[in-house]
Amino acid sequence: MNTTAAPSQTSARSELAVEELVINWHVTEACNYRCQYCYSTWQRQARQLDVVRDEAASSALLQALWRFFRPDNAANPLRQALRWSHVRLSIAGGEALLYPQQVLAIARQARRLGMRVSLITNGSLLPEGEALAALAQQLSILGLSLDSFSEQGNHLIGRTDRQGRSLTLQAVHERLAQARAANPHLVVKINTVVNAANADENLLPALALLQPERWKVLRMLPVVNSALAISDVAFARFVQRHAAMGARMSVEDNADMLGSYVMIDPQGRFFQNGTGQQGSYFYSRPIGAHNVAEAFASIPFSAQRFAARYRGALKAA
Repeated sequence: MNTTAAPSQTSARSELAVEELVINWHVTEACNYRCQYCYSTWQRQARQLDVVRDEAASSALLQALWRFFRPDNAANPLRQALRWSHVRLSIAGGEALLYPQQVLAIARQARRLGMRVSLITNGSLLPEGEALAALAQQLSILGLSLDSFSEQGNHLIGRTDRQGRSLTLQAVHERLAQARAANPHLVVKINTVVNAANADENLLPALALLQPERWKVLRMLPVVNSALAISDVAFARFVQRHAAMGARMSVEDNADMLGSYVMIDPQGRFFQNGTGQQGSYFYSRPIGAHNVAEAFASIPFSAQRFAARYRGALKAA
């Protein structure tokens, strides 16, 4: 396997353990926002539709991923370096809720197979009423990408739709209340990308209202451009300003992200951060029913970095 964790992955027994192996499926590149630093841009294969637009292809991809990554698949080479008890499918974009019915169908099938399911959304397209309840009941985690609650900050970042509208704190609060009522076990997670437009902002009042169980703070990763890049000092100051979040806050700098995610692009390929032959990412061949192991082995992945991102990662006894 092409991996920065190669020495561990050739050992005779697993050395790292996590509760969940998380598979991030970016189902679409499309989004109703235009964030300047968005990394959800992929080099597309000609005449290849996004998998999410084909119900049969989506179903086949989920089944192939489950067969390979299910915890009891001893033939998975990754188990030589890492062990896990559950698999979680994280549905992301772009903005995944541009395909609301497909996302709901994917979540339902993933759960039937045995996966946990999470959704990452910018929140602007979260439905209301019965539609939101139906979605929330399929999720273990609802992740919201929220970088700013300043109108000026959102406009600078590009977190506005074509009419210039941005998501309000009150709207987020109302949707979360509905989702939590539909699924009392739902874990709410907020992802914030620290960049030049929000580096001086204080998000503590908003976080106090929304009460996320987890808050992930990421430093802007200049994969596409560096227009809103920030210095080490500015990032450290942002983190320190929000230290009151305590254990609910997890922090990822650029180096923490490299090689530490299992990711699939809209066309059904594993991809990884880096400088591959196709641009800013390494890509595998499209994932099929019988080539998951080969496709996964063709992209870099660090079991150590993956495990380090989860507080449950433990050295095996």
